[in-house]
Amino acid sequence: MKYRIYLSGEIHTDWREKIKQGIFENNLDIETFSPITDHEQSDYVGEVILGNEQDNFWKDHKAAKINALRTQTAIKKSDIVIVRFGEKYKQWNAAFDAGIAIGLGIPVIVMHAPELTHPLKEIDGMAMAVTETPQQVVKILKYISQP
Repeated sequence: MKYRIYLSGEIHTDWREKIKQGIFENNLDIETFSPITDHEQSDYVGEVILGNEQDNFWKDHKAAKINALRTQTAIKKSDIVIVRFGEKYKQWNAAFDAGIAIGLGIPVIVMHAPELTHPLKEIDGMAMAVTETPQQVVKILKYISQP
């Protein structure tokens, strides 16, 4: 079975690359999508395309809308959304992505450290699986990809 998977959330570690490597190593028929992970490019896309803003609110607003075009389109094309919550930064966008996917009936796999279990209990409660490592995610993908 072929899957299309959106990799959402934390952009400061190599978790996406580990999942992609696991997909490759296990010869899984999976296509992945993700947000723009270059933080600066993502934050300034609105100003780069639509012009500078004096007010940070409007700078962020423009960037958020353009990034949402990419994110929402990719989520709608996906069979599964994997959402990684990192320890260092608050990933409100990841929570939003999980909500969009769940609202569309797209299964979600959540990945985070055990310390985040309490603050993420509602999202975890809606997820099909809650994992801690990319290796666990790859094992799930391998299992569900069996003929």
